[in-house]
Amino acid sequence: MTDPAPKPGLVLLVVSTAAFLAGLDTFIVTIAFPGIRAAFPGDGLATLSWVLNGYTVLFAACLAPAGRLADRYGRKRLFLLGVAVFTLASALCAAAPSIPVLIAFRAVQAIGAALVMPTSLALLLTAFPPHRRPFAVGVWASVGAAAAALGPPVGGLLVEASWRWVFLVNLPICAATLLAGPRVLRESRDTTTGVPDLLGAAGLLVGVGALAYALVEASDSGWGASGVLLAFAVALVALAWVPLRSARHAVPVLDLPALGVPTLWLACVTTGVFAAGFAAMLFGNVLFLTSIWHDSMLVAGLSLAPGPLMVVPVSILGGRFVHRFGPGPVVALGGVSFGAGVLVWLLRMGPARDYVGSMLPGQLLTGIGVGLILPSLSGVVGTVLPPARWGAGSSMVNTMRQIGTVLGIAVLVAVFAGTPDLADFQRGWAMVLATAVATGGGGLLIAARRRTDHHVEPPAVVVSEKQG
Repeated sequence: MTDPAPKPGLVLLVVSTAAFLAGLDTFIVTIAFPGIRAAFPGDGLATLSWVLNGYTVLFAACLAPAGRLADRYGRKRLFLLGVAVFTLASALCAAAPSIPVLIAFRAVQAIGAALVMPTSLALLLTAFPPHRRPFAVGVWASVGAAAAALGPPVGGLLVEASWRWVFLVNLPICAATLLAGPRVLRESRDTTTGVPDLLGAAGLLVGVGALAYALVEASDSGWGASGVLLAFAVALVALAWVPLRSARHAVPVLDLPALGVPTLWLACVTTGVFAAGFAAMLFGNVLFLTSIWHDSMLVAGLSLAPGPLMVVPVSILGGRFVHRFGPGPVVALGGVSFGAGVLVWLLRMGPARDYVGSMLPGQLLTGIGVGLILPSLSGVVGTVLPPARWGAGSSMVNTMRQIGTVLGIAVLVAVFAGTPDLADFQRGWAMVLATAVATGGGGLLIAARRRTDHHVEPPAVVVSEKQG
C-alpha cells in the first residue's frame, strides 16, 4: 500500500517538532551545567563541555551518512527511526549515574538527532510545491534556530526541579511525533544512491573530535603539551584524509560535486562560521549571567528568552525578503544585526547588573540576526540541488553547523582558561563579533556569486549539479 499524499501543513508540523527537539538538545544542557556539576562534583568546565561537544561532534559526523542512508532506504523510515533512537537516548540520559555515562548516552542521542535533521528537510521539500518551499524552509529553519536559542531559558525552568528534566521533557513530544509520523509523512527515496562511506564519517568524527579536544585541553595543559600537539596532528591528518577519500568513494561523506556549486559551498562555510559565533554567544552568556551577575539558573534562562522570541517572526519576514532579493543580502543584513547586538555587550556589559541597558538590547538585535541568517542559509539547498540530492545537501549544511558549534565552544573554553573574569568575557564577545562580520561578508559573496551564476555561468552550475 502506498503512502497517502502528504498534507503540507501537517508535514511541516511533524518535521519541525522533531527538528526543534534535535536543536534544543544541542544547547539545553548549557543552563544545566551548574546543576550537573553539583550532582557530580569534581568535574571541571573542560570535562563538562564534552556533555555538549560529545553530542555535537558525533552529530556532525553522522549527518552526511544519515542523509545518504535516508536517500537510499527511505526518508520517512530513517526519520522515524531517528526519533525512536532519540527518545530512548533521552530517557537514558535522564537516568545517567555519572558524567562519563551521560556523555555516552548523549552520543546515542546525537545519532538519533543526525537521522532526524536531514530527513526532516528532505520530507518537507517533497511535501511542498516549489513556489511554497521558501516559506516552508524558513519556518523549519527558524524553528531549529529558535530551539537552539531557547535551550537556556527552557533549561532554566526545568533545572529548577532537576537537571534530569532537560532530557525527560523530550519524551512526550517524541511520543507524539512517533504516533503522528506514520500517518502524516509519505515515503520518498533515491534508489540510485549507494551505501554511504561510513569509514569517511569515522574520519570526520576523529578529526573534529581531536581538534575540539586539543582546543579545550590547551587551556589546562598549555599549547605545547604533548597531548595537545598529538591531538592537533591527528586532527590535521584526519581532516585532510576525509576529502581525499570522498573524492574516490561512490557515496562519500562529503559531497564534493555538490560543493562545486559555488552558492552551496559559500552557504556551508558561512553556516559554519556563524554557528561558531552563535554557540559561543549562548554558552558564554549563560556563564556570564551565572558567574559575573550571579543570577540563578532560572533567572539566567529567562534573561536569554527575548532573543529566541524574535527569531520566528523575523524569519517569516526574512523569507519574503529571500524570495525577492535572494538569500545573500538577507544573510548580510542578519550579520549586521547580530554583530550590532554583540557590540552592545562588548561596550556596555559590566560587573554591575544592567539588564535593560545592556543585555536586553543585545538579545533583541542578535535574535533578529539569527532569524534572518539561519533560514536563508538552510534554504539554499532547495534552490541549487535537484530533489534527489536534498537529503545529502541538507546534511552537509547541517554538518557545517555542528562543526562550527563544536569549534565555537572549544575556542571559547580555551579563551576562558578556567574560571572566566570580565576581561575573558570581553575577549569572547570580540571573537563572536568577528564571526558576525565574517557572516555578513559571506552573505555578500553569496549574493555576488548568485548574480554571476545567473548572468554569466548557468551551464557550469547545471553541470555541477548533475555530477552529483
